[in-house]
Amino acid sequence: MDNRLSESPEAENFTWLISNFVDDVPGVEHAIVVSSDGLLLTASRDFPEEHAEQLAAIASGMHSLAVGGAKLFQKGDCEQLIVRMQRGHLFVMSISDGSCLAVLSAPTADMKIVAYQMTKLVESAGHALTPQLRSQLRGVMAP
Repeated sequence: MDNRLSESPEAENFTWLISNFVDDVPGVEHAIVVSSDGLLLTASRDFPEEHAEQLAAIASGMHSLAVGGAKLFQKGDCEQLIVRMQRGHLFVMSISDGSCLAVLSAPTADMKIVAYQMTKLVESAGHALTPQLRSQLRGVMAP
């Protein structure tokens, strides 16, 4: 994503955290952060923007359905979704204000470790996703 040159230091740091998460957690291939309205806020390095946008739409829709289902059946907040596929996994975790972190992993990834590391990332960096930062990230990702 070549438009990162115009990122604020806060947006750069947040994007760096997402990319480092991918680099540091075994089996994780890509990660994105999606706003409550389904817009891609940031993606890990080397994730083609077209695929990141598609994953944002998928993750947003799945997250919205899960949140609605949890409310409908009075099961509390939706914390995480895990989709097991033949060639990998998709994890979607709530961050705040309806936004979410979506992670694609290899089939060999330890799902417990990925989920635990996602939880740590959300707990340690989720507070940084302020309305101001969301706006900055949207500005960077906009065409």
